[in-house]
Amino acid sequence: MALASYLNPLNVLSSFLHIIDLWTIQPVLRLTSFSESPTTKPEDGHFFLELSGGAKLSYQIRGSEHYGKTRPLVLVCGMSALMLDYDRLSSALSKTHPVLLYDHRGMGLSKLTPSGDEEMTIELLARDLLALIAHLEWPEVALCGYSMGGVVSQQLLTLPFNESNPVQLPFTITHVLLVSTRCRVHVGTGLRITSQGTNAPPRTIEERKAITRRVVGSLFDPGWIQARPERFEQLVDNATNALSDRPHAVIAKQGAALQKFKFDHLLSKIPDDVQILVVHGKLDQVIPYHCGEEIVKNISRARFVEVGPEPGQVPSLDFGHYWYEYFDISNWYDVMHKFVSVIPELHAVI
Repeated sequence: MALASYLNPLNVLSSFLHIIDLWTIQPVLRLTSFSESPTTKPEDGHFFLELSGGAKLSYQIRGSEHYGKTRPLVLVCGMSALMLDYDRLSSALSKTHPVLLYDHRGMGLSKLTPSGDEEMTIELLARDLLALIAHLEWPEVALCGYSMGGVVSQQLLTLPFNESNPVQLPFTITHVLLVSTRCRVHVGTGLRITSQGTNAPPRTIEERKAITRRVVGSLFDPGWIQARPERFEQLVDNATNALSDRPHAVIAKQGAALQKFKFDHLLSKIPDDVQILVVHGKLDQVIPYHCGEEIVKNISRARFVEVGPEPGQVPSLDFGHYWYEYFDISNWYDVMHKFVSVIPELHAVI
């Protein structure tokens, strides 16, 4: 009787239509349902979010007119970086995508808690990002995590599987670009920024600029600096500008956090329908290329960006840590736009 019921033409047709719905209709609905609720429609501008404990995140939305038409992109900063450092990239992306930028707590216009004594951890920064996206009530987002931002993005993906304090994400992460980053601690990798002693006098602007020149210099290969001396000096000036608030004590805390994160054993739990693209240059002097290869080995669906002349490919892997300063910005726009426009593949259980 059970076999006869299974072979009933109506049951077979119903099962077939269910599979069609999972494989074709639902992915299209996911791609086109960003603006189901009018309360989630963003506006361009600069805003603040107060977090639990009194810390504040400064964030900016660009390209809000594209909300509901293309997938929102969240750009997650690296160690010592500010959202204004993403200006060249976000200007290109916001022509066709809503783009969310923000400063990590304690950086730029973002604030630590009133006491300022919180322990900076990668998990804390991931929960900050969780709170920000949840506050915006965006149902779906794509992440681009650069350097430390890539570590924060992976931590966010694994929060539902956290052993001590798991949390379900109230939104869907459909695509993740992991750029110039790593999935586990490697001694000797990362920006080398030493902390001052508690009784040390504040550094002079000349001392800060010398440190900044060394740090910015490490983001490029020597050939790039030699070929573009004016652009290099501009980037050094931008990093030391008085309007670019990069407290050394907070950067030192970020550096310490990057020496003690642990989530690589949870990466295999990331759902298979999350699309993950690894972008890593072979000239990276901050995070070695093998760290990108390690991510691909640890996340089954992760793949490297392709090399070639077509849109969505990069001319070569000969670029340093400061990836979007290499090649024309249109190359990186094409890579990101094409990647996040792919409909995630859904796997039906038959």
